[in-house]
Amino acid sequence: MKIRIIIAATCATFVFSMAGPIYAHDSEGQTVTKNFEAAIPNIPGKSLIAVEVDYAPGAASAPHTHAKSAFIYAYVISGAIESKVNDGQTRIYRAGESWSEPPGATHSISRNASKTEPAKLLAVFVLDTNDKVLTTPIK
Repeated sequence: MKIRIIIAATCATFVFSMAGPIYAHDSEGQTVTKNFEAAIPNIPGKSLIAVEVDYAPGAASAPHTHAKSAFIYAYVISGAIESKVNDGQTRIYRAGESWSEPPGATHSISRNASKTEPAKLLAVFVLDTNDKVLTTPIK
């Protein structure tokens, strides 16, 4: 019974340590909060991380890249997000729409498409477990 209590306490500590903002990009009006993180049990060396990106009206991310191993699935939870990945078209994605980003992609545009309403994005990363830096601004 003691083992179960220790495991439950460890899991609770892990979950509570993930709540709250993990970092903000170089721009104001954007908050990134880790939502989930776990190793993928049947794919050694790979992990899944999900983050929520909250954009204030008119807020934008600086142009950036993600971890070299990261495959990313992005889903707009609310509002509208304007995005451009690599040499693709600039596009506005609305709530319920999604896109993906291949490993090594350059994300030159990522911003709230509205100057008056907030927007929220869920980004799910599948990446090498040892890749700890999810986003790197392009200088």
